[in-house]
Amino acid sequence: MRALRNHGLSIFFGVIFVLALIGQALTGLALFNEEQAALGLATVSLGHYLTSSAFAVDVSENWQSEFLQFFLFILATTWLVQRGSPESKQPGEEGPGSDAEQLVGEFAPPNSPSWARKHGWRLRIYSNSLLLVMGAIFVLSWAAQSFTGVVAYNEEQRAHLQSPVTWPDYIVSADFWNRTLQNWQSEFLAVGSMVVLSIYLRQRGSPESKPVGAPHAESAVEG
Repeated sequence: MRALRNHGLSIFFGVIFVLALIGQALTGLALFNEEQAALGLATVSLGHYLTSSAFAVDVSENWQSEFLQFFLFILATTWLVQRGSPESKQPGEEGPGSDAEQLVGEFAPPNSPSWARKHGWRLRIYSNSLLLVMGAIFVLSWAAQSFTGVVAYNEEQRAHLQSPVTWPDYIVSADFWNRTLQNWQSEFLAVGSMVVLSIYLRQRGSPESKPVGAPHAESAVEG
């Protein structure tokens, strides 16, 4: 029970992620088979659909937009501030901070991660490890979207008796950028709304909110 309590947030989101992915697979299969039937083509099994480019492109295009959101948010909040938002540092605190503030090198306590106590390239990598991993997952997801997307697109082209396209042609096509930008704009809107709305609105007990009675102009205060 202690483990469940200590890791409840990650367990909760892990469970609902799996449930949502299962739901997407089942509804995606139903939609895919409806389109197959409308074109006079054979329907497919769940196993076949899960290994298809149609399912892979739908999953990867959502993943890449989510990790792009976090990559940009982590980077932006290092150098930019929003007065009054708990999602922002205090104005005047822009930048990566000093070694003393970040508890690295000679300022690291004994129980710090080992690379935080190092100097040189290991400290530089660990100091930016969250941004690097988020960026890497975004790039890999974007690549997966593009490669599976061109396969799915060409399957549709052949079903409509049209010529397939190459990968370079697909990544500059309207289909690819329509899929990509409709996800990006929703992520940017959600993050921007959280930053601004959290200035004026509250959620008691949430670290994403200021204390209920905190002034609107006060930044970087947890509730």
